[in-house]
Amino acid sequence: MTAPQSYKAPQTGEAPQSYEGAWRFTATPQDSSVPRARHAVRDLLRHQRVPADEELLQGLLLIVSELVTNAVRHAALLSPEIGVEVSVVGSWVRVAVEDNHPYRPKALEADQARTGGRGLLLVKAITDEAGGMCDVEHTASGGKVVWAELPLPAL
Repeated sequence: MTAPQSYKAPQTGEAPQSYEGAWRFTATPQDSSVPRARHAVRDLLRHQRVPADEELLQGLLLIVSELVTNAVRHAALLSPEIGVEVSVVGSWVRVAVEDNHPYRPKALEADQARTGGRGLLLVKAITDEAGGMCDVEHTASGGKVVWAELPLPAL
């Protein structure tokens, strides 16, 4: 996993908070990238002093784990690199995972007989419960970005 690269987040019209910004990591599509991405996001949010309570932080980290796991398992052949982006703007925090595979994943129905395949269902449940949103978008290069946004607690 590369070190985070910071770049200026889009302006919301209000004076930015000191914790606002956007950061991007890259990783290889290997199982070891999942905990590395989760730890990098956790450390970044703490270092930037993003006002996330423990419940929000754990939800975000679970989302990162699920999205990176999906990219590792399903996109590795077509994507030698995975991008992980964290953006904090206004009262929202967004995590996104980008890969070069064109397949657009869908949340599967809960099936107790399956041992996997519920990652996006879990991401959707976390974002819905928090009052956030998630989606999948195609990139200009033919790949995809899977993202989730969660509201920050009121200060």
